[in-house]
Amino acid sequence: MTRLSIEQAEGRLTEIFAEAGASPANAASVAWALVMAEADGLKGHGLSRVPTYLAMLRSGKIDGQAVPIESRPKPGVLAIDACHGFAYPAIDLAVIELPDMTRAQGVVACPIRRSSHCGAAGLHVERLAQQGLVAMLFANTPGAIAPWGGSKPVFGTNPIAFAAPLAGREPVVIDMALSKVARGPIVAARQKGEAIPEGWALDVHGKPTTDAAAALAGTMVPLGDAKGATLAMMVEILAAALVGAHFGFQASSFIDAVGGPPDTGQLILAIDPHAMGGNWFDERMRVLTHAIEAQEGTRLPGVRRLALRAKARAEGIEVGEELLAL
Repeated sequence: MTRLSIEQAEGRLTEIFAEAGASPANAASVAWALVMAEADGLKGHGLSRVPTYLAMLRSGKIDGQAVPIESRPKPGVLAIDACHGFAYPAIDLAVIELPDMTRAQGVVACPIRRSSHCGAAGLHVERLAQQGLVAMLFANTPGAIAPWGGSKPVFGTNPIAFAAPLAGREPVVIDMALSKVARGPIVAARQKGEAIPEGWALDVHGKPTTDAAAALAGTMVPLGDAKGATLAMMVEILAAALVGAHFGFQASSFIDAVGGPPDTGQLILAIDPHAMGGNWFDERMRVLTHAIEAQEGTRLPGVRRLALRAKARAEGIEVGEELLAL
C-alpha cells in the first residue's frame, strides 16, 4: 500500500479515468467522489469501485463523454438528464444550480434521469447544506431487495441521504441504505475473498449466507424487515417513477460491464430553511443538537465520518499498488 494525500489520490484517479475514456471534467468529478468516500471511511463507495467503474466506462455501459443537460419545466423543478454518464457530473450540476433557485423559490425538486451509481449520497446533500439548504436525496439502485415475503429482488438498496446546516459548525448528515448494510461492503468483501456477517443477505434460495458472491447473486435483507422493504418501494416511486428512470428490477448492475446503461434515477429535494415564514431554524437546531449531545455516549450523525476525513487530510489515504499501476 502507498499513502497519498487526498489531492494526490484525486489527481491519480483523474488521470486513470481520463485515460480510460472519460472527459477531463467527468474524470475529475468521479475522482473527487471516490476519494472523498474513501477519506470518510465509506470504502464500499470509495477506491474499491474503481475496477468496476473502469469496466463500465470501457465497455460503453457508462458514457464517459456525457454532458448532463438541465431543463426547468416548472419554477420549482430543476430536471437533469445525466445522458447515461456517471451520476456525479449531473449531481455536480445540481449542486451548482440549486442554491440560487431554492433561495428564490423556497423549495425545489431536482429529478435526475438516465443516471447511474451515485456513491456516498451524503456527500452530495452535505454540499447543499454547506450553502445553507436543508436537502434530501433519494436514489434507486439495481434490484437487490425482495418485497417482504418474496424471494426475487424488485427494489434496490435505495439510499436516502439528508443534510441540514448547523450555525457555526459542519452540517448534520444522515446517509443510509435501506438494506441492513449497503451493497458496497459486500462488493468489497467479494473482491478481497472475505466472508460477510450473517444477517446481511440471503442466497438465491432465500437462505442466510456469509458468502459475498452468493449474497450478490441473491437478495439483501432490508433494514427493519417489512418496514425497510416498504421504504425501498417509496424510493422506487420517488427516484424512478417520478423521474422517468428504470425501476430496480429493470436496471443493469452497478458492479459489472454486462448489459446496457443502468438508467437509474435520483431525486434531490432542496429547502431554504428561512423560507418557512420565520427565522427560527438556527435556534431550533441548536436546541435539538444540545438535547442530543448533552447525553453521555451520544453524537450527531456524521461526526465519526468527519473525524476520519480530518485524519485523511492530515495523514493521507492508503492506495493499493495495483490501483496506482492501472
